[in-house]
Order: sequence, then C-alpha cells, then structure tokens
Amino acid sequence: MKSILEKIKQIKWADRRVFLVIAIVILVFLMMDFNNRMVRSLKLEKQEQQLISRVAALEQTKQQLLADIAYANSDRAVEEWAREEAKLINEGDIPIVVRPQTGAAAAATPAPPAETEALSHLEIWKQLFWGD
Repeated sequence: MKSILEKIKQIKWADRRVFLVIAIVILVFLMMDFNNRMVRSLKLEKQEQQLISRVAALEQTKQQLLADIAYANSDRAVEEWAREEAKLINEGDIPIVVRPQTGAAAAATPAPPAETEALSHLEIWKQLFWGD
C-alpha cells in the first residue's frame, strides 16, 4: 500500500491533472451510459404495463367468447333460434298467422310541415337578442 502512495506522490502535478481529466471523461461517459439505460428501462416498463393491460383485456374477451360458445351449444339457444328466426313450432303448439284485412282503408298520409319563411341575418340577430 505504501508503495502505491509513494508512486502517486512521485507523479508531477501536470501528470496528476491529466489523470484527473481522464477520470472525469470516463465518469461522464459512464453517466451518459447510465442515463441511456434508465431511459430504456422506463420505456420497457411502460411497454410492460401496456402489454399487461392488453393481456387482461384479451383474457376478458376470451372468457366472453367461451361463454358465448357455451350458450350457442345449449338447447335453450337452439330452441330460441328455431322459434324466433326459423319460425318453427313444437308439437302441440298452435300456430297463429296474422293476415292483413281485405278491403281495409289505407293509412292516411301525414300532411307536409308548413313552410317557414326565410329570415335575413338582421332579423335573426334581432330575434336572438329581443325575442319575438
């Protein structure tokens, strides 16, 4: 240990300044590298949080789709489709068919709305501030 301290003491001041400048330059480069690593780390953490939320949303979608598949394979869904969309009936059901009346009067057509007169810009502003 003493030999190292003695060697350092033997170095001239000008040489010590060179070593100090080199040490400072090395520290600056190390700090720049540390800063770049921190920025990269923050970006990766942000991406991780986005991916976690996306995975959670996809898991919910998966669960909903599995529930929809289970319902679509059930007897209740088949019967609902058969009655509402395919218009099928079960044995013992009495079908009712609604037919329009013959000779029924046609529905009256509504009267067109009354025409409004076009107002000038001045009249519009007057009505806006002072009313009718």
